[in-house]
Amino acid sequence: MPELPEVETARLGLEPFVAGRTVAGVWIGRADLRRAVPEGLGQSVTGRRVEALARRGKVMIWHLDDGGAVLIHLGMSGRVSVCAGEPPPARHDHVRFRLDSGDVVTFHDPRRFGFVDHAPPGRLELDPLLARLGPEPLGPGFDAAVLAAGLAGRAQPIKLALLDQAVVAGLGNIYVCESLFRAGISPFAAAGSLGPRRVARLAAAIRAVLAEAVAAGGSTLRDHRRPDGGLGYFQMAFRVYDREGGACPSGKPGHAIKRVVQGGRSTYYCPDCQR
Repeated sequence: MPELPEVETARLGLEPFVAGRTVAGVWIGRADLRRAVPEGLGQSVTGRRVEALARRGKVMIWHLDDGGAVLIHLGMSGRVSVCAGEPPPARHDHVRFRLDSGDVVTFHDPRRFGFVDHAPPGRLELDPLLARLGPEPLGPGFDAAVLAAGLAGRAQPIKLALLDQAVVAGLGNIYVCESLFRAGISPFAAAGSLGPRRVARLAAAIRAVLAEAVAAGGSTLRDHRRPDGGLGYFQMAFRVYDREGGACPSGKPGHAIKRVVQGGRSTYYCPDCQR
């Protein structure tokens, strides 16, 4: 957490306040995040107009008028907020962008696994994190054929393969569990062994789960908040995630959700419905 839907929710929430505005100033409270905040961040972006807000995987991107960009990664506990005027000091507020409108965007991250970075003009695509990302699952180019190509030859369990950002960008533990359940695929199935029909079901499930999560404002389990401070509500629609011991949504007698650990992360699934 946060995963693609939470980052997309944050992007959509900030867009009306940030796109088209000029950065009037930058405040850095703490620079030692997952990536150190660049010393020259304020100098690089102050006076620059934000042309558009985009997202690549789990990274939010502010495209600037000089061809550079601001990169924001929410890590495990990060969030962004916007308010009119300077907000009162708060613990774990690390970076603030003051806009020419008077609004202030704050990056808040208790665990400091996220980051705020700057890509100079012409360097965005060379960022080491962005360069290794796979296809965007909500983009027009994502389909069964693209997913099959990413899974080909992989012997690892499909659950772990889908967490690899080089296979599909933006997926995390929550939405992989939910997608595999909807597709009826065991999290232990070898990724490269899925036939065309199962890959097609999985690609469709991934798109559907992510789209529904974005529409619900993401999932709020602990830290996630929309930029206006509101909660996400997709956790109310979880079918398997965090439902260990609960009845399977299929309603079939005796079918129940189980939890195992794969790659150091909890996997929630129905062993009867997912093969």
